[in-house]
Amino acid sequence: MWRDFSADYIKNNRNEGISIMAAAFIATLFLSFLCSLFYNFWLDDIEKTILEEGGWQGRITGRISEEQLAAINGFENVESAVFNAVLSDETNNTVDICFHNLRTIQRDMCLIRDTLELEDCAVSYNLQLLSLYFIRIPGDKAPRLLMPFYLVIIAVVCFSLILVIHNSFAVSMNNRIRQLGILSSIGATPRQILICLVQETLLLAAGPALAGMLSGIVLCFGTMQGINRMAATIVGSRGAQFAYHPAVFAVTLLTAAFTILFSAWLPARKLSSLTPLEAIRNAGELQLKQKTCFSHGIFRTKKHSPVLSALFGMEGELAGNALKAQKKALRTTSLSLTLSFLGFTVMQCFFALSDLSVQYTYFDRYQDAWDVMITVYDTGLEEFDSLKELQTLPGVRETTAYQKVNALSVIPNDRISDELLTLGGPEALAGSLVLSEKERFLIQTSIVVLDDLSFEAYCRQLDATPDRESVILLNRIWDSLHSNFRYPEYLPYLREDTDSIMLQDQGRANAPIEIPLLACTREVPLLREEYADYALVAFMPLSLWTRIETGIGGCENNTLIRLLAQEHTSLSELTLLEKDAVRAIGDSYETESENRLYAQVTNAQIIGGYKLVLGGFCILLALIGIANVFSNTLGFLRQRKREFARYLSVGLTPEGMRKVFCIEALTIAVRPVLITLPLTAAAMWFMLTASHLKATEFMKVLPIVPILAFMLGVFGFVALAYYIGGKKILRLRLAEALRDDTLL
Repeated sequence: MWRDFSADYIKNNRNEGISIMAAAFIATLFLSFLCSLFYNFWLDDIEKTILEEGGWQGRITGRISEEQLAAINGFENVESAVFNAVLSDETNNTVDICFHNLRTIQRDMCLIRDTLELEDCAVSYNLQLLSLYFIRIPGDKAPRLLMPFYLVIIAVVCFSLILVIHNSFAVSMNNRIRQLGILSSIGATPRQILICLVQETLLLAAGPALAGMLSGIVLCFGTMQGINRMAATIVGSRGAQFAYHPAVFAVTLLTAAFTILFSAWLPARKLSSLTPLEAIRNAGELQLKQKTCFSHGIFRTKKHSPVLSALFGMEGELAGNALKAQKKALRTTSLSLTLSFLGFTVMQCFFALSDLSVQYTYFDRYQDAWDVMITVYDTGLEEFDSLKELQTLPGVRETTAYQKVNALSVIPNDRISDELLTLGGPEALAGSLVLSEKERFLIQTSIVVLDDLSFEAYCRQLDATPDRESVILLNRIWDSLHSNFRYPEYLPYLREDTDSIMLQDQGRANAPIEIPLLACTREVPLLREEYADYALVAFMPLSLWTRIETGIGGCENNTLIRLLAQEHTSLSELTLLEKDAVRAIGDSYETESENRLYAQVTNAQIIGGYKLVLGGFCILLALIGIANVFSNTLGFLRQRKREFARYLSVGLTPEGMRKVFCIEALTIAVRPVLITLPLTAAAMWFMLTASHLKATEFMKVLPIVPILAFMLGVFGFVALAYYIGGKKILRLRLAEALRDDTLL
């Protein structure tokens, strides 16, 4: 009987079911999309871990023979066990083991250890990989937060969706309070009414929920394809294949069913507990408690919306009262729209600020210092013999090869500049980078060893006579007491008349070596290097370094090569030059290369990817708020038609009613913006202060267009919801609106 009753009601009131169907579709769409996306991310994390650390699950090390290896493979739960050729040596062998059932891996590894009579320390686990399979080994203290992060997001989304579709169900059910009161008066029990309301929910939501799940899978597939296309343009990245598992479908189905049923159960339980008299007397209309105040001996009704009344007159007061009456129903809308506006504006401003900072500190700063950078691993500059081939490549304007060395400088106290002594000496700025010792300072020093031709070119840049037996000193220290890192001011470190420098190895195992100074300068060679703010920096030729290397040491193992291309070289030409340079070096060296234009494009793509992901979540929040506006506006038609009929009966014109709707829509859309703007301004002030960028520079790149587009999009959807709802109400006849609701 109740099934037929529910079916008849749905058939005769199809318009009221639209909001429930839309809410069910949106809820299952987001849940299906997130579950599918997180499943693919989880598989990608597993693949990444296997590529980086190997696919082994347990590892055992000791004196293990071939016979013992065969015995390990004979264990029932062991899938495979092989010697690790890289980690094994003449003393001990390392065996990588994979299991069929990972739930018993710790017990099985202990059994294997005891069988081979090895120590406890012989056993190790691939903790990162096992954590992805939800296996936690005792003693693993690393915070494995990936899966909890996914679960928290799913829980937050479920909670948000419950708020949205709960409101849709509440609106639909509140429209039937009088009807439910009549049913209760003729013998329907609260349990029967509850079952009836939940049953109607299932009938309405089943089809849209299934469609939403399928749409979420398709949306996830499209997202993965988009991510792969973006990743294909980034060096070193790898694509991810879309995958789906029946277990994901089951989890999505159960999560969506719980979300929808719980959302419907909350208002159904509340309505089923009403007494017949309460239900029949409640007309289901929006009601607002009037506040009164005593003034000049007269009780006066206080205005609920003084701002709207002042701006829009009587229509503003009516709109404000209606919004106050819908305060609970619109709570989700206000919260989600405010969070979406705040998240989107802060995200856009943050990335604009980040782009500006990177542009100033990296691309603009070094755009003339390099075009192609090649790192030759495990090769000293004196061992590298392909420099001439690089210098003769077509399109190469200049080539510089160099290495970096860490050392100490022994500086007498009387060699420190007067400007630095005025501030308290090197310790006042450099702190622990300087050690004071018996009228001398030991100062951390970075040595840049240039190939001889590049060193001579640097000498000519300084108008100094080239001398391969001398060094050039970058004579500066950052005055951090009177400037910030964004706009640094420098002081001379040593006196300008200093003619030599004492260099010593960092361990101070050898005696200092005195080297003549060719020049003290604040001008650096054109290299893509960030020089230390508080350390000394010395530039020396390779021929001098080969002579003093044994006494100083501390040289890095890699050689860096900087190529400058011809001016106005395009990205394709620079990429071709990069490939020719790597080919000229040859396969006998392990190299890594990058070019400036491609790095700039890649950086923009990565930032764009971050914007896309974070912007998607902001749009998700906005859609939750917009969906709530639609369900609230369309669902309250029956409740509000009597309200507006009374307004018409006392002289309010249709134009006045349209104005009321416009004021309500404007208030709903503008209120989150007014809350967001000061919060965003405060966040930007904090970021500008921390980054030491000027506000005038940030204003030039302020992302006004995307922020306005986002806000106007939300405004448009809110206006559309009120337009549809208002159009239906304005078509009602006065007598029809004032009459009592029927049972069906």
